[in-house]
This record gives sequence, C-alpha cells and structure tokens, in this order.
Amino acid sequence: MINNDVLRSIRYMLSLSDQQVVDIIQLIKADYRIEAARIQTMTKKQGDPGFVECSTDVLAHFLDGLVIFRRGRDENRAPRPVEKQLNNNIILKKLRVAFDLKDPDMFEIFDQAEHPVTKPELGALFRDRAHKHFRPCGDAMLRHFLRGLSMRLRPEA
Repeated sequence: MINNDVLRSIRYMLSLSDQQVVDIIQLIKADYRIEAARIQTMTKKQGDPGFVECSTDVLAHFLDGLVIFRRGRDENRAPRPVEKQLNNNIILKKLRVAFDLKDPDMFEIFDQAEHPVTKPELGALFRDRAHKHFRPCGDAMLRHFLRGLSMRLRPEA
C-alpha cells in the first residue's frame, strides 16, 4: 500500500494536525527533522498539486511514535530500532500494538469494514515470514482494516 495512504488514514482517524504528526514522529528521535509543511504535502492525494511521496523512513518513525503516543514509553526497555523495511504485515502489526487490539477487536474491525477474516487467516498475517503458514497482507486487506479502524474510532464520520 502507498505510504501516503496509510499516513493520511491514520491522521484522519485520530484528527491529527500536521504539527501533531511531526511531534509523534519526533517521539522516536527528537533530532529527526521534518517540517509540518512537508507532512501536509504527504497527506495530499496522489496526482494533487504539491503531492510528495512519503518515504518508508518517515512512515516507520511515525508508526513507532504512534505506539508511544497511544500507549506510552516503556522506561524499562531500551528503544527498539526503527524498521527500515516496511510491508503491509509490519504496518498491520504496528497498528495492532499502537491501538492495543486483541483478536476479538481485530475480527470486529474487519467485520465492520465488511471484510471478515477467520482466526487462521488473522494468525497467518502475524507469523514470521519464514513460517509455512505465513500469509502476506494485501493492499486491499490493509485498506479494509484502516477503514474499519476509522469507523471504530470515528463512528460519526
């Protein structure tokens, strides 16, 4: 899935301003420099004037910062290094952690987006890539999850 779509979806569902997105990114590295105006260009739709592609590095910092923003920093653990390679499975896993979602929550979110999944399907998404039952998360599945999560967090919209 396009990084910009993920960033835009999360920004919408949490009603975050550009500056709040910058603040969340900097929760991981205070010296990570990104301007609020740059975030604004990344949240535009592809093809709109001023559209700038969101790099994997920016999205990875944002997702890791989102975990801290939503759940707090664990002072007993050393900070984990930021993922350099993102895929839909990793994005889904980071969102699951950030929003503290258990299996019943995940089933409900997929059902709400009219894309029900079974227990084995859900488990396969979170397995190690080398596991024989690993299943890659497709763009459509991640899009459904983001839509369902948005419906859960913003029922009025």
